[in-house]
Amino acid sequence: MRSPFLTAVNITHTFQDLPVLENVSLEIQSGGFVALVGPSGVGKSTLLRILAGLLRPSSGDIHMADGSHQEPIGLVFQRDNLMPWRTVAENVRLPLELMGVNGREANGRVQAMINLVGLAGFEQRYPAQLSGGMAQRVALARALVHEPLFLLLDEPFGALDALTRERMGLELLRIWEAMPVTVLLVTHSISEAVFLADEVLVMGGSRPNTERPATITHRIPTGLPRPRDLAMERTAAFQDCVTAVRAAIESGV
Repeated sequence: MRSPFLTAVNITHTFQDLPVLENVSLEIQSGGFVALVGPSGVGKSTLLRILAGLLRPSSGDIHMADGSHQEPIGLVFQRDNLMPWRTVAENVRLPLELMGVNGREANGRVQAMINLVGLAGFEQRYPAQLSGGMAQRVALARALVHEPLFLLLDEPFGALDALTRERMGLELLRIWEAMPVTVLLVTHSISEAVFLADEVLVMGGSRPNTERPATITHRIPTGLPRPRDLAMERTAAFQDCVTAVRAAIESGV
């Protein structure tokens, strides 16, 4: 049984007198893949930023595996946020530069990550020369090049067309299986959450007939075997899980 990588206890957050989160508690297992879903504006991205250490909660505690909040973290957002004046390789290299890793070691790690995300041959291209899916692959490579233990994804494929989003989901699973990283994915897509994750967390109002402040209302293990392919979406087990997640979301709004 895997050990807890992150434990959050009674996270509460208020923004300019607006209560956003109330008593959010969750546990993510080491090496696990967890998806977070819920209505738009319920506070999913706020919770992700708190877990990433980018935002301080009003109250509550977060415990990482080593007892601190200093685990290496990778972040990918809906917009790729690539620097347009830097090539693919230069964008991927940025976290290493900030860490002071240069020279042969940096070159090797950048090239290995570019190969892993399937962009070999595009090292000297600029963001304007890439498709949306390719740009998100660069963003994913940049988030992973410093070998984080925790990868947080905030609607990373939300701006992509349906077919590209589907392919990127498969690519994400391939990369996750090749790297020892714990993943938390925020998504509005129920089917994407079920297809990718071991467990789906549903956010909703912490009180009857309200959307905020929000909390975790349901924890739904997908129970689907790995490795996964798109044919799984046609199975009864997959559809049952999608139905359960949708019902959980609807019961919390």
